[in-house]
Amino acid sequence: MSRRAIWERVLLYSFPVVLVTTLSYTGHLENYYLYHPVREITVTPADFGVPFEDVSFQAADGVRLHGWYVKPPGPDRPVLLWAHGNAGNLSHRAHNIAAIHKELRAGVFLFDYRGFGRSEGKPWEPGLYDDARAAYAWLRREVPPERIFVFGRSLGAAVAIRIVSEGAPARGLILESPFETLLAMGKELFPFLPVSWLVSQRFDNARYLPLVRIPVFILHGDADELVPIVHGRRLFALANPPKRFHVIRRSGHNDTWRAGGERYWDAWRSFLANPEQDVPQSQSLPGNP
Repeated sequence: MSRRAIWERVLLYSFPVVLVTTLSYTGHLENYYLYHPVREITVTPADFGVPFEDVSFQAADGVRLHGWYVKPPGPDRPVLLWAHGNAGNLSHRAHNIAAIHKELRAGVFLFDYRGFGRSEGKPWEPGLYDDARAAYAWLRREVPPERIFVFGRSLGAAVAIRIVSEGAPARGLILESPFETLLAMGKELFPFLPVSWLVSQRFDNARYLPLVRIPVFILHGDADELVPIVHGRRLFALANPPKRFHVIRRSGHNDTWRAGGERYWDAWRSFLANPEQDVPQSQSLPGNP
């Protein structure tokens, strides 16, 4: 037998073993690239002059979770249930919480997913949905649904969409820098890899957003280097009315609220004040000023 034939036979028999081994580690690799939690809490809203309550609550599977509740400045003011992105923890949003409290006069309940900050466990797609359901249940004991706005940023948009699509009552759904699906994002970021084999977590916003029956507000930076604005445009097209879209000029993925300026906060204020208003299409189309 020639040397080439020997190597062909080795490759033929070893390929299934390599494939199975690779796929068995897919979950670990997927989580490594998808989630970037930080355990240490470095600052709190109090460092920015905003009082808050430390909240401990439990997901349906028994995982203990941690959150911060900032009460609204008035009894009739809105409260955001905030599902954050895939990195850091609560403390990396403390300054943003203070800005929301000041600019919007709104309350905030921001929670850490399992494996982030002081929350127990390890992150995984179904677990994140369980965490959001538990956070919503906790907030409902404090605030009536007509004052709750579910807010998701980046990966958190998928978490927000899912619980609202299941019928969690709320006044509106706010999505900032959302992607269409995790699979679509993976194919764009890693076009040279068989992403459909390697990705088991879906975060399928394109599937679940059309099931949402409350007002939807999408904000997206036109210079987003991680999730291109085309994702936001496609989701906007899939959303049921009433719906709005705000382009954040010269904003990347992680500087939306800093880069957006007063127009950013004005767009928020308008939606919070009257989410049911059916904005004329000429004003709500992505790309318009």
